[in-house]
Amino acid sequence: MPRKGYPPEFRRKVLDLVEAGRPVREVARDLGISDQTIYTWRKQDLIDKGQLPGVTTTEQAELLAVRKRIRELETELSVTKRAIELVREVVPPKGGSKRSR
Repeated sequence: MPRKGYPPEFRRKVLDLVEAGRPVREVARDLGISDQTIYTWRKQDLIDKGQLPGVTTTEQAELLAVRKRIRELETELSVTKRAIELVREVVPPKGGSKRSR
């Protein structure tokens, strides 16, 4: 998952420098970021390109959106259930009355 602190364009330029043959340690030092950050970006890039197995950036974004929607729906469901409970406390059930003709 991309870190929010670095824009995708910056990550792409860093990866381009590494792919062009510059050592990761040198690029990291020059740009003031950690080596591990670049290695993480490079691994994710390989996953996105289909060269390594794993969850792509697009799939990660979709999963986050789905999980967020599930949380929203679960909240709506719990609110609805609570509302039903409150209504049942106030409004007596209609049981016992005969059907009208």
